[in-house]
Amino acid sequence: MKRKTTRWLNPAGGYLEGFTHTLNPYTGCSFGCSYCYVRRMPVGMFRAEPWGSWVDVKRLDERAFRREWARESDKGPLSLFFGSATDPYQPSEVEHSTTRRLMELMLERPPAFLLLQTRSALIVRDKELLKAFGDAIRASITLETDDEAVRRHFTPAAPPLAARWRALRELQEAGVPVQAAVSPLLPHTPDFAARLAREASRVVVDDFHRGDGSGGRRSAQLGMREQYRSLGLEADYAPAAADRFYETLQSFPGVNVHFSRGGFLP
Repeated sequence: MKRKTTRWLNPAGGYLEGFTHTLNPYTGCSFGCSYCYVRRMPVGMFRAEPWGSWVDVKRLDERAFRREWARESDKGPLSLFFGSATDPYQPSEVEHSTTRRLMELMLERPPAFLLLQTRSALIVRDKELLKAFGDAIRASITLETDDEAVRRHFTPAAPPLAARWRALRELQEAGVPVQAAVSPLLPHTPDFAARLAREASRVVVDDFHRGDGSGGRRSAQLGMREQYRSLGLEADYAPAAADRFYETLQSFPGVNVHFSRGGFLP
């Protein structure tokens, strides 16, 4: 469904403090990840259809967006978190190209920084466009685990991990600033940290307890502890698990690794 929107740029705050604005080209998300904190926000709670079963495409009025972009740019440098409440590379993006067109419009007056957060390999379609932002962009590819069975358990409708690893490599080879976002860290194989150290030029680690914008309360309401318990891994549902993983990554020479909010900031 297409919906008219009167505002694209929303002031950032809370977990995303440090950005000036957030931007979401779609409402809803077809990936429907079980742990998604947006499920506990009004957009997810007060819709009749279950989260993950619907996506609304925001209708783009290019002249109105240009006016809004210029107005906000006149106030000072813009730093955007692109995709704070939806994935900007929904399957709908293949047809509508809303994300791509928004970035083309941004380049008319480039922002100071753009964090583009996705778990979709569709981002590779736009690698030449991303390169045009130079160092003012960071493509952040979600890789919460290296275990495809775990991915299917927690995020059955999300893109497969192999496609995301390929996207990470292709963007790096194209010269696009990119990071692997282990956010949130899920159960994984013993080789996950070493693979990240080999294949990712930059890594940020986060967990349910510090990364859901509510100190872990939303994740608890979504039953994440129970999901871990069903896998016999309840002991891993603790901040110490992410702390250990972060320390392991730091032990690899030359790895540019960050933790939680600081890893997403400009």
